[in-house]
Formats: sequence, structure tokens, C-alpha cells
Amino acid sequence: MDSIILQPIAFVHSTRTALEDDNWDAEDAYIELTDQFGVEALLGLEEFSHAEIVFSFHRADPERIETGSRHPRGNIDWPKVGIFAQRGKNRPNHLGLAVVKIERVEGRRIYVRGLDAIDGTPVLDIKPWVREFGPRGEIVQPQWMSELMARYW
Repeated sequence: MDSIILQPIAFVHSTRTALEDDNWDAEDAYIELTDQFGVEALLGLEEFSHAEIVFSFHRADPERIETGSRHPRGNIDWPKVGIFAQRGKNRPNHLGLAVVKIERVEGRRIYVRGLDAIDGTPVLDIKPWVREFGPRGEIVQPQWMSELMARYW
């Protein structure tokens, strides 16, 4: 398979610096575009309530990449599931995806709520959240995921 080389378009500035789970809504965060972009790159984004942020789990340990299955968070009370049936950082390409609330846009910065990325995280893409791209029909997920997410935000 061919390699794909991506360059960060922005970086996360957050009150969270440690790799830990849960309570992400307690963090203040903004995303600042790199110098290659001017303020016009964000023009109109403030008209959306939410955005999708694609980012790199840049501090995830490459030696811990998971290609098979595991118990989420190592909790044996939850079923063993494949890496693509969970959202952990030890994924093959270390990519994260978050839908964030846009608080405000100022210059080359987007102030957000609900970004589960630590300070210094490279951002690979920003897309406005568009209702019509959201799920259609009933949303179904296993009980263990609801339990895992109970304290996430």
C-alpha cells in the first residue's frame, strides 16, 4: 500500500496536557491554524454550530498499535472487540475524529467545546458539521459503549 503524507493545518491549544480519559467538557480548547493559512480560511465557519475535527493521536505509543481485538480500556467486564469497533488512540493510523461545538472564531483561532485532544495535537482537517451528513435512521450501539461514554464528556 502506498504511504500518505499529511501535514498539520492547525494545532490544538488545550488546558489538558496529559493522556487520560474522561471529563473532556471541563477543558478549554482552541484550534489555531498554521501560518500557511490566513483568517479567510475560516470565513463563514462561525455560522455553523459544530465542526468535525480530524487530528493525529501524536503522542500515542507506536509500539502499542492494535490491529486485532481487545477489551476497551482493558475492562474485562466489557466484551473483547476489534479496534475498528472502538475509538481508542492505539489505532493503526493514530487518527482521531471529534464533533465539537464552535464557541467562537477569532482570527485564525476556533474556540471549541468537546474536543478530546490534548495540548499540541496536530489537526489534519476541519469540516463544518452538516446535518444532512449525519446518520439517517435509528442509531444503535452496544451497552458497554454507553457505559464507557458515561463520564467521557
